[in-house]
Formats: sequence, structure tokens, C-alpha cells
Amino acid sequence: MALALFDLDNTLLAGDSDYSWGRFLVSAGAVDGPHYERANARFYEDYKAGTLDIAEFLAFALEPLRRLPRAQLLAWRARFIEECVRPMIKPWVTPLLQRYRAQGATLALVTATNDFVTAPIAEILDIPHLVATVAEQREGRFTGRPDGIPCFREGKVARVRSWMAEHDLAFTDSVFYSDSHNDLPLLEAVSRAIAVDPDPILLATAEERGWEILRTDPPARALFA
Repeated sequence: MALALFDLDNTLLAGDSDYSWGRFLVSAGAVDGPHYERANARFYEDYKAGTLDIAEFLAFALEPLRRLPRAQLLAWRARFIEECVRPMIKPWVTPLLQRYRAQGATLALVTATNDFVTAPIAEILDIPHLVATVAEQREGRFTGRPDGIPCFREGKVARVRSWMAEHDLAFTDSVFYSDSHNDLPLLEAVSRAIAVDPDPILLATAEERGWEILRTDPPARALFA
């Protein structure tokens, strides 16, 4: 049975949910606006450049979960999903996922963005498995720290391997869709790597290695091949 893995940000979404969540918190008045906005933008630029310090970023990104009341976080997250995430879902995503389901594939959303933000996104996409950075909780409260290895770069491969072991899965007959050179370790691990609207580094790598390259505006026919 095939294994279909999907990056989220700038792959299935026309935008970045982590960065957008930070901007949403600013607009909601949940954080120190100017300072938080500057830091959020800096981390996003570092991510795109391949220089992100994941520990520093997660200390920043998970701090509001530790500090803010859970009920308020859940209310803001529900608004965020409807107002920001749904409009970012690329139009070809639903039929692509339906095709893999019809083939009997196991689908997983694999993302560095923390599971508090991405769990409801996996639900609305009807992707049954989520492999993400886990926001640690103790006694029902977020600690502001990640639980285990962040699902980022080589850590994404480690997280996927651990998940596969739990479900008796392997990389044989596997596919991974991603836009980012940060995902090269996982792209190299699967049997079919697909670069979706790739960043310049991933584009050059995909061209060198003969990987499939999909431009999705407008959707490429090869997307459904």
C-alpha cells in the first residue's frame, strides 16, 4: 500500500500557517505587536534561507501557548482556521488527496509547524495522520517547550520513521510533496520526491536529481498523473 506524505506550508497551502498564526496573534492583540511581528518575520526569513535556529524559534512560537488561557487559544484558533487557513488551501489539494484515498494510500501531513496549529488543519483536509512538532503539555497546560524532536529537517525524518514503526509502514512505494529545501532529508528518503512550487534551492536540487517539479498556478496536469 502506498504511503503519501505531504508538507503543509507553501505546499498544500498558498502560505505559511506558522507565520500566519503569529500574525493572527498580533492582530488579535494577544502578543506585543511590533516586537512580535518583527521577530515573526525574522524567523520566517531565516527559515526560507535555511538558517533557522529551531530551538530559538520554538521558544518564541510556543510561548503564547504557555501564557494564554486555553479557552481563549481555542477560540482564536477556530477563527484562524476559518479566516486564514481555509482561504490558503490550494484548489487542487482536495482532488489530489481524494485520488490517493481512492488508491488505498496511507496519507499523512508532515509539518514542522506545531500540532496545536496543525491538528485542525489535518482534520479539515481529511488527512488521518499528523506528524508534526509536538507542543509539550503537563497536567493539561502547555509548557512552552517542544515534546521530543522537532519535526524539522533531519528531525522530520526521525519523526516519520517513528510514526511508520508504530503503524508497520515503510518508505517502499512512498511519495512526499514539499516546497522547501529544508525538507531535503525527507525528500531523499522517499521513493518518489515531488517538488511543489519549489524554493530556489529545492528547484536546483530537483533539476539536478531529476525529481518531479510541479508548478500549481495553474495546476500542472502531472499533479494528477
